[in-house]
Amino acid sequence: AMPLLPCLKKKQSPVPLGKSIFRKHTPPVQQNYQALLETCLKNRCLFTDDNFPADISSIGTGALLKKLPRNLQWKRPHDLHRNPVFCAANRKQLDLCQGLLKNCWFLAALEALTFHQDILAAVVPQNQSFERKYAGIFHFQFWHFGEWLDVVVDDRLPVNEAGELVFVSSVYKNVFWGALLEKAYAKFYGSYEDLQLGQVSEALVDFTGGVNIKIKLAAAPPDLWDILTRATYSRSLMGCHTGLFLFCFSCTQTTKVLKNGLVAGHAYTVTGIRKVTCQYGPENLVRLRNPWGRIEWKGDWSDSSCKWELLSPKEKILLRKKKEDGEFWMSLQDFKIHFVDLVICKLTPDLMSQEDGKKWMYSLKSGRWVKGSTAGGSLRGCNGTFWMNPQYWLKVLPEDSKKSLGSCNVVISLMQKHSSKHRNRAPHLFIGFGLYKVGRIACRALQSKKSNRKLPPAFFTRHQPVNTHRVFLDDREVTHDFHLKPGAYVIVPSTLEPQQESEFILRVFSRKHVLRSGKASLATGAVFLPQVHALNFIFNISKEIVDKYEGKIWEDFFTKHFEQVGNPEINAVQLQRILNNISWRNFQNFHLSFSLDACQGILALLDLNASGTLSIQEFRVLWKRLLFYLEVFQKKDTSRSGKLDLVELHAAVQETDISLSNEACNLMAIRYGDPELKISFERFLCFMLRVEIMG
Repeated sequence: AMPLLPCLKKKQSPVPLGKSIFRKHTPPVQQNYQALLETCLKNRCLFTDDNFPADISSIGTGALLKKLPRNLQWKRPHDLHRNPVFCAANRKQLDLCQGLLKNCWFLAALEALTFHQDILAAVVPQNQSFERKYAGIFHFQFWHFGEWLDVVVDDRLPVNEAGELVFVSSVYKNVFWGALLEKAYAKFYGSYEDLQLGQVSEALVDFTGGVNIKIKLAAAPPDLWDILTRATYSRSLMGCHTGLFLFCFSCTQTTKVLKNGLVAGHAYTVTGIRKVTCQYGPENLVRLRNPWGRIEWKGDWSDSSCKWELLSPKEKILLRKKKEDGEFWMSLQDFKIHFVDLVICKLTPDLMSQEDGKKWMYSLKSGRWVKGSTAGGSLRGCNGTFWMNPQYWLKVLPEDSKKSLGSCNVVISLMQKHSSKHRNRAPHLFIGFGLYKVGRIACRALQSKKSNRKLPPAFFTRHQPVNTHRVFLDDREVTHDFHLKPGAYVIVPSTLEPQQESEFILRVFSRKHVLRSGKASLATGAVFLPQVHALNFIFNISKEIVDKYEGKIWEDFFTKHFEQVGNPEINAVQLQRILNNISWRNFQNFHLSFSLDACQGILALLDLNASGTLSIQEFRVLWKRLLFYLEVFQKKDTSRSGKLDLVELHAAVQETDISLSNEACNLMAIRYGDPELKISFERFLCFMLRVEIMG
């Protein structure tokens, strides 16, 4: 329980603490698509979604209402076309046109999806139609801060008097997947009006859960063409913006079409690249599409450009399309001049690396900035509360290759969660993070302070971050690509100003790493389960155990017992037999006995490949842990009773160099202890193994 705050006068408001004040992110309402579908089919009725009704409340409350047609109606696709189709098989038939809602950022990302059928099928489940098992209900999936959410909608769509869709429509008027997906996305974010402002990068992440790379084209890297090539031939989605704005402000005000045919402050989809051979030499071309489905580039390599005459007849026929469909080619040089940002969303972050085909590790941590507790703000103006921000320990491990002595590619992404159900009613905070290299001295100092694993204020005054030019952006996500040498680091996410509250997620991608939370006291009034906070716990303790318990005698021991069971894998019963048949000569002051239930629990914790058995390698891990914790247990069992009381348990946990609060230890004594809150070695081992795994 939280300690009581001292009473203060009413005029002096206390620092806002506790979950009653902190505005948590509200996830969308979850509905069971399959259950709703079966109910409608059974009752022979069409689904109507009360959570996103067919009325003005789903449209919005602002300026968009003034642009709506007078007699707005909601109709189902069967009322609009004699042969409605949910999703066409031909990619060109998936092309969409923007409607009254000026959400070019959403459409540009959606267009990118249509070039990757597997990714599209994850967002738009394909077993849906207007014929077989039709009940007026459809569902779509969006990535939402680390998990995929299923969003259910009915198929009533807003139309004008002529029966034309008010918002997104397909180039082929009988195809409705785009309009229904837009409706689901509007429900996902609160209303149609909440889709008015946005960035291509946000929608790309919502559709894939990938990591974004944003390239400022005015300062594009010299290998931009190589980056585009790798992105095109891998599972990447790309979008870009014109003008000086990241947001499509011109779409919400007066649209400005420039003389060159581009729309100012507008989002486009990058649909392809091609290196062509001209009479004067090679030329790199980029293909783009305007989500409006019309209005195209008029410069070099446009549909009407004379540049096409420089190509061979075959290449010209293959690439040139004299059609006003919003899609066009332009040179890479013109692309860099006329577009501001290029956004590439990749499912694995090896885009900026020359090494392809290697596996990446992905870690995600959730956190929050709370006033008076963890909302420390940035270091701007020598802020003395920066150290209060959540701290995350990152151990970058060398790759298993000859190149392991060099730097490792690490991508770090910080994403803030909006506190309102409506995405545009809660403006983004300016967020960023610092990445600090932690030397051996700092690591040792932390290991000596078992009660607190956060770096102290003095550390941040003496050390410069690895990312010396930290940028704070009022974007949903801030991502940076690093080349780090193997070692220990700490990531400190923060808002620009102190005392600003929000929830966030931190994602780390690399070839090989370990990410852990630093100790932080979140004043929310909730009980938090114990976490392992020691930076190098697994590595330091493992090294100590290996040094002490490795050798031929132990190798013979492992081989002997596995030969006895006649199998390279052992189950819980065989594990119990081995442990209970061992002669524990050095621990004769109490009897060691392992129940089948305990062995099943141990096996579940250490069975890394989910085979239901332990391999000899997994048993080695257990054996080293068991001997280490047995020594700790005997050392702290001062009464020689074969059980640890509450005081002895606290001392034993401290001896293992794991940082747990007193409350967490007390809870574990209740969970694992007998009626007198005393813990046997068997229970102590299960407890400590579980804590390790949680860490």
